[in-house]
Amino acid sequence: MFVQETSSRRGQKVYKSYLVRESFRTPKGPRSRTVCNITGLAEDVREVIAQALRGRALVPADELGLSTALDYGGLAVLVDAWDRYGLDSVLGEIGTARQRALLKAMILGRLLFPSSKLALSEQAEGTLLARACGLKPDEVFDEDDLYEAMDALSGEWVGMEKALYARAFPRTVQLVLYDLTSVYFEGQGPFGISRYGHSRDHRSDRPQVVLAVATDAEGLPIHIEVLRGNRTDNTTLQGLLANLRRRFGIREATFVFDGGMSSRLNLAAMTQASLIFVTRLSSATLRALLEASGTQLQMELGDSTRVLEIEHEGKRYVIAGGIWRRQRDQERRAARIAKGEAVLTKLAGARRRKPEAQKLASQAGRALERVKAHKYFTYRVGTTGKLTWTRKAEVIDEETAMDGWYLLHTNATPQQASAEETLRRYKGLLEVEDAFREVKSYLQVRPVFHYRPDRVRNHVRLCFLAYWISARLGKDWCLLKERGEVPRILRWLQTIRVGVLTLRGTAIRTALTQIPKPLNDLLAKLGLLHLFASPPAWALP
Repeated sequence: MFVQETSSRRGQKVYKSYLVRESFRTPKGPRSRTVCNITGLAEDVREVIAQALRGRALVPADELGLSTALDYGGLAVLVDAWDRYGLDSVLGEIGTARQRALLKAMILGRLLFPSSKLALSEQAEGTLLARACGLKPDEVFDEDDLYEAMDALSGEWVGMEKALYARAFPRTVQLVLYDLTSVYFEGQGPFGISRYGHSRDHRSDRPQVVLAVATDAEGLPIHIEVLRGNRTDNTTLQGLLANLRRRFGIREATFVFDGGMSSRLNLAAMTQASLIFVTRLSSATLRALLEASGTQLQMELGDSTRVLEIEHEGKRYVIAGGIWRRQRDQERRAARIAKGEAVLTKLAGARRRKPEAQKLASQAGRALERVKAHKYFTYRVGTTGKLTWTRKAEVIDEETAMDGWYLLHTNATPQQASAEETLRRYKGLLEVEDAFREVKSYLQVRPVFHYRPDRVRNHVRLCFLAYWISARLGKDWCLLKERGEVPRILRWLQTIRVGVLTLRGTAIRTALTQIPKPLNDLLAKLGLLHLFASPPAWALP
């Protein structure tokens, strides 16, 4: 039997009727007849009858319940990526099976809810993280268990990096982007690598380590190294080159790095090893080069497609610029001058019982150095102890004339790389900066609370593994024209949950919560809808 809806029109009005009909066979073929008319019943009652006639079991709504709804969506994507990228084999036989599961939990946790090791179990509550990593749903672990699992990485990292490289780069990398950043400690940090040095986090009051990261042209990480916090930039490059040659077999590639590593020794060593480099030199070098070569800048700054190539004393240079860079230079200089005047005004206005000219001048110089404004001011202390200052108009004008312009130096011949190609390769260095931003911000490498050098290194390595997954996903999704930040997308997808439906307190099935249309459209765009057709085996209770 079934419910049939019929419509009839009388004048301007349309009348609907609902009939329960049954089918039967006759010698002349199938027929149907009306059993009863249910038009007079309420709409919800008619719907109950229709569903019952379709063979569906009906229960009172107040006897249905949803229990243990756990966050699932982001984990589903990460587990799929983990399997596709073969990361179980990268971990290999490191530690015990439980320790490998805990390592996986720490890596996935970095992408979804970065936190300290102590807070991981709390952050994972209400999610399927334990099941996704092969742990029991009621698995109990503490900070010491996570540290022991992390310790298992010691002595294994070289092999793991090689395996990651082989999976990400079927062919040898031809362009390597290299940059440095710093990560500070709360407290004294571990003995041996924790040092005070130039802080990119603007925390000169904290000891730190230096992170050296190499990526390919698309920002996919190749190698990471943790160095002492007081290492200068130009002492790190040759060690990187040796590691890349020995560990990954990268012997012929173009290396792109920033000016801090452009020492004569480094550049000479690269040329001797037949390696191509592209590096940025300082504004002072640019001014000196223009003066020595008698060159004048006549390009329009807004024309980002045009570059100026100069060969001077047997060396090849490329000059480029951009409106955004000019605006940044202007804003940076204005901010430094404003800070400089603020500290000078504060010093001049301070009351002193017995002003000492030499001491006050020294204080003014140190204060200007701290805010990077010393070169913009001339200052003096009079015999009465009064501090006065003026701006160095000539220095400011010289800088203003160079706003937006920067100088690249390369040992590549024009046949190996045109001026435009040289510029494109340098601009790829922004990918490394994005890598640092994501590693340090989204994955929360900083601040570091570990107090053993091996654990600091392994903490950074876990963050590197998390970023490696993020970069691989970002590369895949970029091909599908999705350029959103991977951690943000994963955390948005994590709002999709898996719950258990119960009837009168008894579990009857596992189901996904309804996916909002924006999320469903995103899943369709990324080709991930198949992961959400039904809960996988690992997500079932």
